[in-house]
Parts: sequence; C-alpha cells; structure tokens
Amino acid sequence: MKNQTTVTTFILLGLTDDTPLKILLFIFLFLSYMLSISGNLTIITLTLMDSHLKTPMYLFLQNFSFLEISFTTACVPRFLYSIVSGDKSITYNACFSQLLFTDVFAVTEFFLLAAMSYDRYMAICKPLHYTTIMNSRVCKNIIFSCWVAALIIILPPMSLGLGLEFCDSNVIDHFCCDASPLLKISCSDTWLIEQMVIVCAVLTFIMTLICVVLSYIYIIKTILRFPSAQQRKKAFSTCSSHMIVVKKIVLLLKMLRKRSQ
Repeated sequence: MKNQTTVTTFILLGLTDDTPLKILLFIFLFLSYMLSISGNLTIITLTLMDSHLKTPMYLFLQNFSFLEISFTTACVPRFLYSIVSGDKSITYNACFSQLLFTDVFAVTEFFLLAAMSYDRYMAICKPLHYTTIMNSRVCKNIIFSCWVAALIIILPPMSLGLGLEFCDSNVIDHFCCDASPLLKISCSDTWLIEQMVIVCAVLTFIMTLICVVLSYIYIIKTILRFPSAQQRKKAFSTCSSHMIVVKKIVLLLKMLRKRSQ
C-alpha cells in the first residue's frame, strides 16, 4: 500500500554532486545572472529616461527585459543558494510558486515576441498608419493581453497540479521545480494534466510561430521592393532588436526542452 503521508517539502537533486563542477557551475551561473540583470536593467533605464526611446518597439523591449529579469530571478538565485549552502530542500508552496512564475514569464515572452513581430510588420509594411495604429494605449493593451493569455494557458493545468498527491517520493531529479519531474514522482493519475500541458505548449508555440513567420514574410517582401540598398539596410536594421529577442527565445526553447527531458 502507498504511504499517504502529506509531502510538505521536496528535495532538488540539482545537476551534479561533484564539488569542482559545482564551483565552476556556480561561478558561471552567477556571472551570467549578474550580466543578464545588469544588461536588462540598463535597457529598462534607458527606455524610461530617454525621450527618443518612447516608441512602441522600445516599450516592448522594456517589457521583455522585465520578463527576462523575472524569469531568471524565479529560478537561478534559489539554485545558487542550494549550491552554496548544500540545502537541497524546498517547501511545497515555494516549489509550486516557482513553477507558476517561471511558466507564466516564459509563456508571456512567447506572446510578447509575436507582438513585437506585429509591431515591426506595421512599421515597415504600413508606415503611414503606424503612428496611428500603434499608439501608446494600443501597445499597453497588447502587453496586457500577453500577460492575460499566458495566465489563461498556465492556470488550468496548474490548478489541477495543486491536487496532485505525492506519497512515494519527494525527490525531484532537477535543479528547479518543473512540471515534468513533478508529474513523474506523483502517485496520482497525471494523464489529464500531461495532455493539457502538451496541448497548451503546442498551441502557444504554433500561434506565436505563425504570427512571427507571417510577419517576417511580409516584412522581407516589402523590404526587397525598396529601390535603394540603403533603404533596405535601414529597414532591416530596425528589426535587429527583435531578431536578438528571437535568438533569446530559441535559447529559451532549448532550455525548456532540456528541462522536460
């Protein structure tokens, strides 16, 4: 028979128990985290202080930088503390809070990426209507909608996950609380939650990918019709910030795929 003792804490195994590797891992993660925080704080500060950076593109970048800070802060400091102190335990509430925040921030980034691609489409393909359509109120509503969409996608499986029972083990084979390792150690029937997670992930990826791809198809077609090379170069340069964000999202996708394995 299964032990029905209520689990109040989990044990995060981390990535390695080798001391030299843990030291190198701590240094790498700490420096990466500090560079990420300082870089994104710089972007936020500049977009708030410089009147020339009040355009929709920089408003989206400002919010994306905030999401980057929030996402990394939700998981990295706790892992660094675990490496330094050797304390691998995390409470039940802290674990599910970490899972909720990391997933919400990650999904919001995907929708914000799609919104940024739409902004670039309007700026290049509809320049005469850009300032009218992409005004401050519309941009703020788009950003708000990204957050709402992320919550709508994350909350249903998350609410079901709160009802999971953990009676066989409380050891999570990961460095942070993630859906996949939590479902593996649960003694409840997780089929419905697993299907919901897959459907939500696929829908999020497909919707945002279609928006980005279609936007850039029209953007590239429009730019190629420009008469001079200087105009084409200038148009492509306006998309550079968004392409940097795309690279970040690709890295995030790779990391999420590794986390789910």
